Amino acid sequence: IAALDFIISKGASLGAEEVIIGMAHRGRLNVLSNIMGKTYEQIFNEFEGTAIPDLTMGDGDVKYHKGYSSEITTAEGKKVNLKLMPNPSHLEAVNPVVEGFVRAQSDRQYQYDFSKIIPILIHGDAAVAGQGIIYELAQMSKLPGYNTGGTIHFVINNQVGFTTDFDDA
Repeated sequence: IAALDFIISKGASLGAEEVIIGMAHRGRLNVLSNIMGKTYEQIFNEFEGTAIPDLTMGDGDVKYHKGYSSEITTAEGKKVNLKLMPNPSHLEAVNPVVEGFVRAQSDRQYQYDFSKIIPILIHGDAAVAGQGIIYELAQMSKLPGYNTGGTIHFVINNQVGFTTDFDDA
């Protein structure tokens, strides 16, 4: 959370206008609340089923798979648009969605100025070792049609991965 906060603030001070985040469940509610400013009331209403769903960010198969969008103001007074992309139960499937969204925004909104938008992907350690989609993204990242100017990858050592034992990762 502290690292995300710093990256968003530093990025905004360097001219970034948007940050697009893709991640699995672990820590997602924490990011929604502490980074994106979603209130506890909003979060709990969704779990209770009393909230009116905004289907533009996905209704999700589980409440914490939903996406969210907000605008925050950094300590330096810079406004930044944040998006946490919705993801299905296949946790790393959100990665190419983030990269595709970032590339489309860079092309259309920012005229190929990759400094205006920051993609951040948060992975569990077992997913990096056990799922090829992360390596496929890295392989494609230098191709002209897929380049986003760079992506920040957080690999969280959660030691609870189901695809591989952490000793083997």
